[in-house]
This record gives sequence, C-alpha cells and structure tokens, in this order.
Amino acid sequence: MTVQDIGFGTASAQPLPAQKGPVTAARQRRTWTIYAAMCVAGLLPTLLGASASLQAAGIGLWLPGAGFLSVGGWAAVLFPLTLALFVFSLVAWFWAGMVLGPVIVWLGSAALAGAMAGDTVWAGGPYAAAFATAGIGYAFHRRNVRLRDAALAKIAPRVAFLDASLAEVRAQAAEIPDPATREMTPTDLAALRYLLDRALQPVTEWGGFDIIDQFQPAALRYQLNHMGFALGIAQTAYVPNFHGYMGQAQRNLIDKYLLRKVWGYWVYESCWGHLNFTNWDPAARDNIMLTGWFGMHVGQYMLASGDRRYLEPGSLTFRLNAKTAYVHDFNTIIGSVKTNYDSAEFGLFACEPNWIYPICNHYGLASLAVQDAVTGSDNVRRYAPGWFKMLNQEFTDEAGSIIGLRSQHTGMPIPFPTGEVAYAAFQNCFAPGSAQQQWAIARREIAPAIHPDANGKMRISLPGKGLDTGNYKSGHTGSFASILVAAKEFGDAYVAEAAQNSLDSDCGLEIRDGVRRYTGGSNDTNTYAILGQLMQAGDFRRSFTQGPHAPSRTGPVLEAASYPAVLVAQAISDGDNLRLVLYPGAGEGTQTLGLERLQPGRAYTVTGATTDAVTASPDGRAGLDVMLCGRTAVTVTPA
Repeated sequence: MTVQDIGFGTASAQPLPAQKGPVTAARQRRTWTIYAAMCVAGLLPTLLGASASLQAAGIGLWLPGAGFLSVGGWAAVLFPLTLALFVFSLVAWFWAGMVLGPVIVWLGSAALAGAMAGDTVWAGGPYAAAFATAGIGYAFHRRNVRLRDAALAKIAPRVAFLDASLAEVRAQAAEIPDPATREMTPTDLAALRYLLDRALQPVTEWGGFDIIDQFQPAALRYQLNHMGFALGIAQTAYVPNFHGYMGQAQRNLIDKYLLRKVWGYWVYESCWGHLNFTNWDPAARDNIMLTGWFGMHVGQYMLASGDRRYLEPGSLTFRLNAKTAYVHDFNTIIGSVKTNYDSAEFGLFACEPNWIYPICNHYGLASLAVQDAVTGSDNVRRYAPGWFKMLNQEFTDEAGSIIGLRSQHTGMPIPFPTGEVAYAAFQNCFAPGSAQQQWAIARREIAPAIHPDANGKMRISLPGKGLDTGNYKSGHTGSFASILVAAKEFGDAYVAEAAQNSLDSDCGLEIRDGVRRYTGGSNDTNTYAILGQLMQAGDFRRSFTQGPHAPSRTGPVLEAASYPAVLVAQAISDGDNLRLVLYPGAGEGTQTLGLERLQPGRAYTVTGATTDAVTASPDGRAGLDVMLCGRTAVTVTPA
C-alpha cells in the first residue's frame, strides 16, 4: 500500500504555497513572548533604580554578554567574546543536541556581569545593548527577507516547467528493468568489492571506515546504513538467489550497528538534551536518526534475503555494559518510530533533542513502508496522510521546497542544505507521485549545470569547493552521488550519465587490486556513489517495498562461495532452476560452490561446471566445482 492509494502525496502541477503552519506559528509566538518578557524583566532594574548588580544582570537578558556593557570599562570586551561563545554553544546544540549549552552561556553571562558590577553601572550600557540588539535583529530580518525572496523567485520558473518535466519523469520511471536478466558488470563488481571488503571484516574491526565523531553526518551509523542499502539493492536486483557471503556482509553491518561505539552518542544527548540521566535506550524518545535509518536497513535485509531472524525478541539488543542492555527487535525499532509519530506535535519528530530534520523523517516513514512489506502491516495508510499534511504545513517554504531543519522548541527554521534531490528517492518508497514531482523540479534546476567537457562527455559543474559530509573535507563526491542515485531511481539516463562522468573525472577514481573507489571521497560518499552505480529505475523503492521478484524466493540458492575468489554477478531462479554468472576475483582456477534449497533427492542437470549433473541430498544440498575463467555462466536445472 502506498500513499497514492489513499489520496495523499500525489504530484501537483504547481509548487505548494507556504505559510507558517499552526504549530510553527505557536512555537514562534511563544519564543518571542519569552524573549520580550526577558527584555522587559531585564529593563526593570534600570527603570526602578535597583542595585548595579541587578541592572547589569538585567541588561544581560537582552543579549548574551550584554550585561558586560553595563559593567563598563574593560569588561565590555567580554561582550563580543560572550557572543562568540554563545554561537559556539548553538553549534554544540545543533551538533549534539546540547540544549543546555545556550541557556548556560546566556544566563551564566548575565549572572557573571551582575557579580562583576561595582557600585554603579556605565550609563551608556543600556543604550549600547539596545543598539546591539536592534542591529543583530535587523541583520537576521534582512537574511530572512533574502531567503524568502529567493524562494519566491523560484515559483514562476517552476510553474512554467513543472508539467512538462513531470511528464518526462513519469515516462522515464515507467521503464522498469527485467528482473530475470539483470547482471552486474565487472565494473559493478569492482565497486561492490569496496563494500564487501569492509563489511566482511570482523565485526569489531573498522578498517576503511571514517571515524571522526558520532553525532553528525560522518558518524559510523550513517556509513553502516548506506553500506547496507547498497548491498541490499545488489542482492534484490542482481543476486537474490545468492546468500553466502552476501548475507554475511549485511548481517555483519547490523551487528556492528549494535556496538556501543556506534550508538553511545545517545547516552550524552539524553543527558544534556533531555536531562535524562537514567534511561539511555536509543530506540525510545526522539533519535529518528537511528530508529528510522536502522529500521530501513534491517527491514531491507530481511526483505532481500527472506531471513526473518530480526523479528525475534532480543535480536537487536543495544548493550550498554555488562549490567544494562536495551532489548529490541525489528518490530520494536519500528514501534519506536510510530510511538514518536503518535505524539509529535509537528507531525515529524526530532533527531537530536530539539532538531527536526525532514530528511531523517523520510527515512522514518520509509521504515514504516518496509515493515509493511515484511510483516503485512498497514503503516503507510495510517501514518502517511497526517505526515504529509504536517510536512506541507510546517516544513514547506514559499517555493514548495522542504525546509531542511526546524527547532522543535522555538519553531525557528535553520538553513540546511537538503534539496529535492535528497528527498526524491526516499519519497519514492511511500509516495511515488510526490517523489516524481521532487525529481521533476530537481532535474530541471540541475540542467543548467550540465555541459559537455573537452571530450564531449556530459559533466555537472557545481559551484565552490563543495563539502563531503562524510569527513567534513571539501569535495563534490557526495553531491554527484546524490544526483546519481536520484537520476537512476527515476530512469533519467541523461542526468545519471553526467553525474557518473563527473564522479569518474573529478573525484579521484582509483581501481586497485580489483576494487573501485574514489580517493576524493569519504567512505560514506563512496558508498552512496556505489549505490547509484548499481541502481536502475525503481531499484531503491523495490528494495524497500517489494523485495526480489517472486519466483526467486522459492528457487535454489548459492549458499557457499569463497570471497574474493568467487565474484557473483548474477544469481537468479525461476522457482525451479538456478542461473549464475561468476567471475574470478583472485585469479583463474577451480572453485567449489555449495547449493541449497534444492528439491531433496532430485537430480539436476548442470552446465558451465566441471560436472554435468548433481543430485540433491535429503536436506536439499549439493556441491559442484567450477573452473572460473573470465565471465563464467552456470545453470542448474531439474533433470
């Protein structure tokens, strides 16, 4: 069931008009009322001729550090320093949910100014503070006007091109690849090896991962999720009848995710963001950046493989220490997402305490869609209408674009670089019509940046040095990869080719020991580029909402193959036979394969192996040897 079936999330001919939603408006009124009360309360000691300490502390309520202006003298230097510290505390609040940081800096500086005041205050202090307050307020007002004007300027062009672009997107997205004939190329396999090398190492080892911080985009959890997504798409689309090391790699990523090294950030964010010093369950309150993403990841694996182990109670347990563990499974992880949605006044809920990211909530709703696919639940029908209503009311700007970030406590929007490209593929999991509109806008606004290079290849030119969110270094690998994923999902060959060419030309393409990677990108952006390379039209959606095509789910499987000696480019079944395409990954030679899910006791005809027949054991197993030399096709057919 998708949201289109119930009349929400369908593509519109025009961008949605935006006003402040009722929840946003109420939160902003509350914020400004509190601030106005602080200013009045701060002025009263001066008007009433109270002590110098109270006057300085009161002026400090107007702006962080403003009280030092009333103290006068050298203390005035502390005003800009306090403002700088306040900005740093806002970054800490944004970065790691440290809600107490700005409060401590603001009120603490007011108290310190009061303590430093002598018998009298500088008479010009209140005027200087008022001037600074007005100046900062005006600067923010002008910035907001510019942002609003920029959004308004997008409306007319979007209205002009949207119908035609949307028609093109619908036509391209309708060209679905034949699941029975799909096969990875040697280039695809070289890219896949990048993921497998990292995923098949021992669970407690992290070779090839970027370990910087566990709060923001470079966190290990995002690397693990995106690696899981790419492997899940590879299994669903190309090798649904290969379990073996493909399944082990995906399970290893899930096991890594349960390590405290990955989720322990929530201990700190619970303390300084929720003032919760006792229960640090990462799948309880907020934290959709874990529950939504991990729910998608685990559900996709179960859908691709048919393995339902993560439905078992306790199968996804987050262990804090020897005494404390937070016991979960797939259904309780998704249950946390639903519980938070049920109580979310904004309709969407927070990642870090206070910060609501619509992109993470796209992962959240997609996780409900994958639970529908795995268990037959009805989440999308229940949650999507209200979710879209609140997304449109509370998180949409004048041009119809989704606002990247909003403060739950204050209602204020924060500029965050997430555009239609990022949302499109995820919306396709639960609202294909709306997703097509997202891409119809994105592709036309990307088009002016696409041009031929000196060799006639189409390339994308992006402004500035870019930012790789996977390691906080400059570079456009992540941007090109995101465009590639969206273009592939909607069958847009023109944009996809330009994005792939840009990755290969501009991001340090390297092929070493049979492994393909971009040296100019982080582990996370490399992973996303591989995801895009492997995809064809609709693959992202199918891997989370449908899984492999039906006949493959009951046919024979390749269960045992050595990595990297045996690279599996195709493993597919029509329900009776098994078709394999294999490549040598460590030199040509004979390799032994293990087959399972054969019909017990039945004889099978084999082509492409060293033997022309096998007979299944009573438990449906058989082995065979294959001489790998370049592309090697093997078929196993009931005799």
